[in-house]
Amino acid sequence: MAITRLGGANAISGTIPQGNIANASLGAVTALPAGVGGKVLQVVQDTLTSAFETTSTSYVDTGLTASITPSSTSNKILILLDMGTCTVSNNANDGNGMQILRDSTQIFEDTWFLYRLGDGGRQGNVGSFHHLDTPSSTSSLTYKVQTKCRTDQAGINMNGSGSNTTAAITLLEIAG
Repeated sequence: MAITRLGGANAISGTIPQGNIANASLGAVTALPAGVGGKVLQVVQDTLTSAFETTSTSYVDTGLTASITPSSTSNKILILLDMGTCTVSNNANDGNGMQILRDSTQIFEDTWFLYRLGDGGRQGNVGSFHHLDTPSSTSSLTYKVQTKCRTDQAGINMNGSGSNTTAAITLLEIAG
């Protein structure tokens, strides 16, 4: 078997013919070819800096919201959610559910987003979530996070004692 050695960083040199590059040079590329999407057009983020607590078994607002206005109906919104909670309960199998609303429409629900496995005291959890929404809109859209407890004996504490994290929702407009 023959082995060929290339001469390091200078082994490959030359110029790509101008006709082979869209817009004449990589530095001059101003648009992707038709049919190619995926470019991030804008980023919006909200963080929850105050403590949030609930013992509700129905969904309640966490105060974590962000608004974005898509520039085209073909664009998508990538939702990134990072949330740390502390479940306060003496029971195993307690936890909290999470849902995301676009304006007043539920677009995602995770029935038991963060789940308590052991008995007694506090259990801190951190969860990350990603969802790609296709709103087909150029109007301002508000995304908000709601949470609920699995049982009325389980309390949820975000950004307070035991959670040690900051909750954040990030919205990215992705070209369609």
